[in-house]
Amino acid sequence: MNTYHIHYFGLLAERRGLTDEATAADAATADEIFGILAARHALGISRAAVRVAVNDELVPWSHPLQDGDRIALLPPMSGG
Repeated sequence: MNTYHIHYFGLLAERRGLTDEATAADAATADEIFGILAARHALGISRAAVRVAVNDELVPWSHPLQDGDRIALLPPMSGG
C-alpha cells in the first residue's frame, strides 16, 4: 500500500471538506486513485470534468503513481 498526498481544489475541496490529506491506497495510476477517492468520499464529479497533476505537472489519467506522489485534483474553475 502506498501513501499519496492529495490536494483538492474548488468544488472538490468543498465536497471533501478539506484541501489536503495524506491517504493510503493501492492505486497504480492517477485514474485508479481518483476512483478510490471519489467512492470513498462521495465526491460526485466525473473524472471527465477533472484534470490531474502529479508532482506539479499536468498528466494523463493513465500516469503511473509512486509512493509519496503529490496529486492535485483540479475541477472546472470559474471566476473573474
